[in-house]
Amino acid sequence: MDRDRFVTTLFAPAERREALFGLHAFNIEVAQIRELVREPLLGRIRLQWWRDALEEARAGRVVAHPVVQALGAAFTRFSLSRQPFDRLLEVRERDMEAEPPEDLAALEAYAEGTAGAVTILGLEILGVRDPEALAAARSVGTAWALTGLLRAVPFHAAAGRSYLPGTLLADHGLAVEDVLAGRPSAGLAAAARVVAGLARDHLKAARRRQRQLARAALPGLLTAPLAEAYLRGLAKSGFNLFDRTWSTPRPRPLHLGWSMLRGRI
Repeated sequence: MDRDRFVTTLFAPAERREALFGLHAFNIEVAQIRELVREPLLGRIRLQWWRDALEEARAGRVVAHPVVQALGAAFTRFSLSRQPFDRLLEVRERDMEAEPPEDLAALEAYAEGTAGAVTILGLEILGVRDPEALAAARSVGTAWALTGLLRAVPFHAAAGRSYLPGTLLADHGLAVEDVLAGRPSAGLAAAARVVAGLARDHLKAARRRQRQLARAALPGLLTAPLAEAYLRGLAKSGFNLFDRTWSTPRPRPLHLGWSMLRGRI
């Protein structure tokens, strides 16, 4: 379960929560594919299954999978765009590769194509489609994904994987093996600081648009204050990615309620 997104969804109108839960369940299903298969080819086969299943759901045909059925109902009710789904599945192909992203631009594109796409679809479910809101959603989603990738460094390292870009590591005298070793270092903290700074830049970009945002968009953008809280914790830890205290999910309903009350993200 994505505890953070579950809490944010509780601030959405009741009649739209089921569709949001379906969207987030789909995101979890796709995100965990790499952890469930032994061979990258099997992961790509599963991604293709999702492409085919979503196509069936869009056409109104029944697929015997509860998440696909939930999305099928959302397609009909909210006329969800196809492009963010296609983009998400395309970018998730990246998970099947052994090498880390080449550079920060590649990491940023991965973040935008995963959580950015999900956040845009969440706004569509909330009935918000204006360009300013969708741009803010893209920025918030990218920041959320970058923050999540920093939180997941210990998990990925234990699985023999790293999403920290190769050029970023090299700039700080590191190699992928240094990340996989699971030990904090000054170089790794410096690399984490760079990625955290990029996440904060995206949060700032979203907040520059918040005066133009419809109030209906706010529940779909509440991962912004959550990302901010995680990034503060990371900074407090000295950018130690292997300090689990800063990255543990914890519900913050009062924090989110205050953001909703102020009309800010």
